[in-house]
Amino acid sequence: MRPPFHFPEDLITLHRAWQQTYAELAQAPAGSGTTALRRRLIALSGTLCTHPHWATPAAWRTGVVELRLAAHTSESAEREGAA
Repeated sequence: MRPPFHFPEDLITLHRAWQQTYAELAQAPAGSGTTALRRRLIALSGTLCTHPHWATPAAWRTGVVELRLAAHTSESAEREGAA
């Protein structure tokens, strides 16, 4: 069994912002002026990739899926708490 991953809260928040921006871009109709969303997605991608947590190459390879799950789990928990 693998040890659980612990991600910094700012990294999870950053990934949630990336997911939200990606979803907004995917929902935007073609030709609706998506330049701002594309630029935001590019900026968030760069910030995600250069976050200090990924200082070692192995951290990136082994942690990407777990980060997505942590961001999704965190978002689900917040929705349930707000209900």
